Amino acid sequence: MSTPSTPAKPSTSAKPSTSAKPPKPSAPSSPTPSRSAAASAVRGGWVPVNQAAWKQALDVYHKVAPKKVPAGIVRVPEFHTDCSVSGRAADDPIVLPGLPGASHMHTFFGPKVNATTTPAKLLASSTTCNAPGDHSAYWVPQLLRDGKTVPMKNFRVYYGSRLKDPSKVVPFPPGLVMVYGDAKRQVATPKGASGQFWCAGSAEIGRSADGNWPVCAKGGNLIRQVTFEDCWDGKHIDSPDHKSHMGPATNGKCSGKYPVAVPNISLMVGYNSLGGNGLKLSSGMASSMHGDFMNAWKPEKLGALVKICINADAKCGITPGWNS
Repeated sequence: MSTPSTPAKPSTSAKPSTSAKPPKPSAPSSPTPSRSAAASAVRGGWVPVNQAAWKQALDVYHKVAPKKVPAGIVRVPEFHTDCSVSGRAADDPIVLPGLPGASHMHTFFGPKVNATTTPAKLLASSTTCNAPGDHSAYWVPQLLRDGKTVPMKNFRVYYGSRLKDPSKVVPFPPGLVMVYGDAKRQVATPKGASGQFWCAGSAEIGRSADGNWPVCAKGGNLIRQVTFEDCWDGKHIDSPDHKSHMGPATNGKCSGKYPVAVPNISLMVGYNSLGGNGLKLSSGMASSMHGDFMNAWKPEKLGALVKICINADAKCGITPGWNS
């Protein structure tokens, strides 16, 4: 893992940023994609997209009839899913597939996840996420205080677009996986630094003794946002660093190496904590925060949400309409 997330700091209402431009990801470790990798596998190296499955998903998406957006609807290209914890384990089926216990501890959301999890297995599993059709898995490093797990307060995933024209966005290809953030980044995060944990629902009233964590006033809680890239290379569902098949927009458009506009994902990770001393991620310092995503949406559900909410520049909830 290499480049840390640098989204703009949102307000304490925990609404994700729709304007920050993510940094360009590091170059892949292997310049020549492997064409022998199975399209449905999650493994090291370049994994080509299953073109037949991708075409089928696009056909489903293109058949969705757009809806007229009523007056008074907030014009933000967005929908979301809320998930609860599905498990915790020292597994990472994207970075360390097939190696149980080889990772630092992660907190998982959505279906149950282990080292052998694949998108196909997720689609056949139950999930803790409430958006119909979302069987995707999401995970972040475990947060600890003095060695004990800090409980979660909430976990919401916003799907949106930071592009100038959100009508260009299409659904993710089946089986796409990606990582954002850098578990190896161990640097100080004093007040004002990028990649901050912050206080939602109350003011920051101080910092931890090491300066890396905020102290929140009563009534609030510690929160962190992890924002993924907006653009896809159109060829691969995984890459050697699990990042290089994804990339940033250029001047508000997906072009060049990353020509395909896909939903922008923001993980909003809320904790039952006021911050302060004794905090540490299972991956290390606060700067090592990162997120993993394994796509397992049912194509007909994701296609409708993208067409009716994101493409129409309309704020939805968990369903493709304005009452959820």
